[in-house]
Amino acid sequence: MAEHPSAGDVHVNMPLTNISVAYIQDASVFIADQAFPNIPVMKQSDRYYVYSRADFNRDEMKERAPGTESAGGGYDLDNTPTYFAPVNAYHKDVSDQVRSNADSPLNMDRDATIFVTQKALIRRERTFAARLDAANWAHSKTGVGVNPQTNEFLQWNDANSTPIENIRDAKTLVLESTGFEPNRLVLAKRVYDALVDHPDIVDRVKYGQTPGAPATVNANALAQLFEVERVLVSRAVYNAGGKGSSYSSSASKEDSSFIMGPDAVLIYTTPTPGLLVPSAGYTFSWNGFMGASAFGSRIKRFRMEHLESDRIEVQMAYDQKVVASDLGYVFADAVAVPTAS
Repeated sequence: MAEHPSAGDVHVNMPLTNISVAYIQDASVFIADQAFPNIPVMKQSDRYYVYSRADFNRDEMKERAPGTESAGGGYDLDNTPTYFAPVNAYHKDVSDQVRSNADSPLNMDRDATIFVTQKALIRRERTFAARLDAANWAHSKTGVGVNPQTNEFLQWNDANSTPIENIRDAKTLVLESTGFEPNRLVLAKRVYDALVDHPDIVDRVKYGQTPGAPATVNANALAQLFEVERVLVSRAVYNAGGKGSSYSSSASKEDSSFIMGPDAVLIYTTPTPGLLVPSAGYTFSWNGFMGASAFGSRIKRFRMEHLESDRIEVQMAYDQKVVASDLGYVFADAVAVPTAS
């Protein structure tokens, strides 16, 4: 005989107030603004000046004889380069009915704000990743699995590869051709994983281990080994799958992958953006647009009365631009991506 009352009669399942599941990526996995310094601009589009590096690096000083003029000259100035910061936007509507019926711990306005902010960060990171394509830079090599030829190198997941020498040679080439040595190394997560396990790199750091403190290879160790100020690892992911016809999770398609491809990019990034300061790339953020932040972004909440909803909207206006292609070096396909099982 069944027991009465049953467990279902005395307890109605309620949402837990101290736990929920949301796949929200931490802001630290997005590296775009750490690689391309942010430049707040008042206008959506404008020009900027490019000084002739060749003129500045030429040796033209001469010995001056008594009573004669000094040697002199000048430099070319190009004012034709431009930026344009399009406005990107996304919103989430919170209806009055949904808000009124929401159980704890749901906070519809908070959740919507986090949701749209995540969309903005993903868009900004994908824009940055597109700028890292080898076609945008003056120097590049492509990784291959066997027998590298001219402008190729052995992919770094191979124990016989030489990432230390590859990166050193690339830094020297950029320095010799520009006078500036790359100070940032941008790595895809799979490339980072291959480097921290590479036998040549592990061998370089293992002598620093002590009992109870084994030698570890991390981003800081790689920065010291490669003699760059920072190693930036892109860990952000995005879903290329489309949304289904309903709001159930089963209706959403999952096709997730890292935003940055399996590449490594050496760049020179200035620590002090300003006049007469070179940098591989800049992020021109339109902060003159109706109260936008220094990063060209703002989040609005406003009433959509005809929908009986409040709209949470984010917009971001920026142009991530390669402004000195010769200050970068791309190692395309630096590792072989494993085939999904």
